[in-house]
Amino acid sequence: MDTTLKPAAVLMSGRLAGTVVAFSIPVVLARVLDQTSFGTYKQLFLIYATLYGIAQLGMAESLFYFLPADPGKAGRHALNSSLVLVAAGAACGAALWAGRERIAAWLGNDALAAGLPWLGLHLALMLASAALEIVLTARKRFAAAAVAYAASDLARTALMLLPVLVFRSLQALLIGAAAFAAARLIAALLLLKREFGDAFRPDRVLLRAQIAYAMPFELYVLVEILQSSLHQYAVSLHVSAAAFAVYSVGCLQVPLVDLVAGSTGNVMMVKMAEDLRDGRRDAALMVWHDTVRKLALVFFPLVGVLLLCARDLILLLFTARYLDSVPIFMVWTAAFLLMILPVDGVLRVHADTRFLLLLGALKLGLVALAVHWFIVRFGLLGGVLVTLLATVAGKTLALARIGRRLGAGPADLLPWSGLASTLACAVGAALPALLVKESLGLSPLPSILASGAVYALAYASLAVVLRAARQRPTGVSVLEAQR
Repeated sequence: MDTTLKPAAVLMSGRLAGTVVAFSIPVVLARVLDQTSFGTYKQLFLIYATLYGIAQLGMAESLFYFLPADPGKAGRHALNSSLVLVAAGAACGAALWAGRERIAAWLGNDALAAGLPWLGLHLALMLASAALEIVLTARKRFAAAAVAYAASDLARTALMLLPVLVFRSLQALLIGAAAFAAARLIAALLLLKREFGDAFRPDRVLLRAQIAYAMPFELYVLVEILQSSLHQYAVSLHVSAAAFAVYSVGCLQVPLVDLVAGSTGNVMMVKMAEDLRDGRRDAALMVWHDTVRKLALVFFPLVGVLLLCARDLILLLFTARYLDSVPIFMVWTAAFLLMILPVDGVLRVHADTRFLLLLGALKLGLVALAVHWFIVRFGLLGGVLVTLLATVAGKTLALARIGRRLGAGPADLLPWSGLASTLACAVGAALPALLVKESLGLSPLPSILASGAVYALAYASLAVVLRAARQRPTGVSVLEAQR
């Protein structure tokens, strides 16, 4: 394993372990809480996720640049970022406490008012420790960063679920979340102090440089977060907390999706940047083709299995109370097909950040203008449909831009033949799996296992047949060989 992939694998192992553990939180809560309380939980943590991304102000991410570039001043850069994050967290916490009644009224859920102060405390403490894993990664402490990711998610899961299992209330979960964030902050301060010693101190001159670097990136992050979360806020404004619970279950985050796409995209960026630096534009195009092909090999069959098992999966994880989430989940899952196109990475390699910002603004505008009509016309399904439409539009525009950057026309921009054969295998494998699923009529878990096994076997068989067909010599070649 090379020096680039080995650290990535170490980090991925820690993040994967933590993600798998944390995935149990909504699964357990869907069973413990009634639908209205579960919807309130989803609304609260939608607010948290939005503010957590925006309020970092790019300061945590800036450490990926400043710590390797200036190791002698790493401690000062780290504390500067932490102090800004503390201030941002305090401001967010105060705003959520002061605006709790207005936010609850805006989202049409009075129960939010009681939870927002606790959420604000959790957010403030989490922001204050946001730099921990980034510092360890930037200083090549990959194993320590992996442990920090995994241990943090494990502790978060335990301290959020144990109180709600004992007291059966959303308030208990929020208190547990605040307790976890406080413990994480204490651990982060101790680790960072041990990492930097007396060098862990503020520096005003360096702070100005950090802010100047972080602000343009923060603008891009702001647009991306608003664009990706707007459909959830729009649905929340139109429906009750219980209905929002159904919608949020349909928008299920499959743990491996972002992990695989993000890791593969990062490797692509490193290789492509080297090729472009050395003037090898054709090689950069081949790296793009190879990345798209590899992602298709993962996401095409993954989407096939998820669509095939959608009803069983929702029943298994969230019970029959959330069966109305199935159509939403199927559309949401279909959007994973677009993950095979890591267009952001290519544009970032070309330093085309202005176009990325413009693209994000266009997608945000499209969702903002159309989401109300889609929800009125299609109900809960409208939220994911308009998001899918914006994603398709964004990917299409980005591909056109990439074609110009790489000097590739429509016929050469994507590995069309490889994508077509992979898609054919994914679609063809669904037919025997569907027949087995419908004929057996099993309960959810056995049904998922049986149909998934048949799908995998059929997919692998079709892939072998197609590969053999592509490698088979033509009639002319056979005659020439006989001569």
